[in-house]
Amino acid sequence: MNTFGKRLTLTTFGESHGKAIGCIIDGVPAGLQIDEAFIQSELNRRKPGKSKLETGRKEDDKVEILSGVFEGVSTGTPIAMIIFNTNQKSKDYENVKNLFRPGHADFTYFHKYGLRDYRGGGRSSARETAARVAGGAIAKLMLRELGIEIQSGLCEVDGIKAESIDFEYAKNSKLYALDPNKEKIQEEAILTAKENHDSVGGVVLTTATGVPVGLGEPLYYKLDAVLADAMMGINAAKAVEIGDGVASTHLKGSENNDEITPEGFKSNHSGGMLGGISNGDSIIIKTHFKPTPSIFQEQDTVTTANEPVKCNLKGRHDPCVAIRGAVVCEAMMALVLADMTLLNMGRKMEHLRTLYSRSN
Repeated sequence: MNTFGKRLTLTTFGESHGKAIGCIIDGVPAGLQIDEAFIQSELNRRKPGKSKLETGRKEDDKVEILSGVFEGVSTGTPIAMIIFNTNQKSKDYENVKNLFRPGHADFTYFHKYGLRDYRGGGRSSARETAARVAGGAIAKLMLRELGIEIQSGLCEVDGIKAESIDFEYAKNSKLYALDPNKEKIQEEAILTAKENHDSVGGVVLTTATGVPVGLGEPLYYKLDAVLADAMMGINAAKAVEIGDGVASTHLKGSENNDEITPEGFKSNHSGGMLGGISNGDSIIIKTHFKPTPSIFQEQDTVTTANEPVKCNLKGRHDPCVAIRGAVVCEAMMALVLADMTLLNMGRKMEHLRTLYSRSN
């Protein structure tokens, strides 16, 4: 499946070492101002090769809008965007052409489809997430009109946890670190792993503020369930926590309940959702990313003919995928919330009367 969403849908296409990657985002209402500079700035945040903390693959990630926009405004028709690949080094993968890289999707893709696109993982590569970021940027432009803001950053790297949260600081951090006092040791952990031809995992905190009450479609399209699905669909994501997440299992009900006052909730253990519906508080999500499976240490594996062999990788890889994953988490949050705002529009008769009343 390559399409995500119900009313606002994102379909992506392309492979890591193919000619291009791209997306089609459908369901965007007509009349939205499309800020191409903003879309490009979002891609620039995700693109590789910005520092020694990331893969050395240098892609401009220059996005081109092919359809759905006229004179800077959405037309209500599908918006197609394309990003041409310019810095592939497929020869780096010649030595793994007939074997499965440990920790990668090579094994499962081969057994499911019977084909082996060994060039950087093909469709399963995180390169595809650039298309999600492009689509997410459109969703962000929609949400901006509604006063909804999404932010993210790294709250943990290699087990080193942030003790304070500063989203403004994260915007200018090389690794989107949320805690200025932990950034240096987190960076050192990444670089040490890289020097040892290894990798580390990390945790991304993503929040959305200004979210109205009522988003989410119980029972089988709940906001929290769809957000978890969206985050788990990101390459290398292995766990998702909503609100207090795992920590809530260690609390009593009296500690975990968010008491309510006329001014709002006293706390936000729930992460801004109750019964799968947004409650008007901030949406809080943590996405846990595994260590990058591409490491430069000899490992045991098998060939496509199931023969034992040693795997020695070459190429350019992120020592911590969670860094650029932070930008992708924002995009997926935006796509979900934009979809939910459209789905929510017809849930009350007053909505329909407002739109279709003959007096209007």
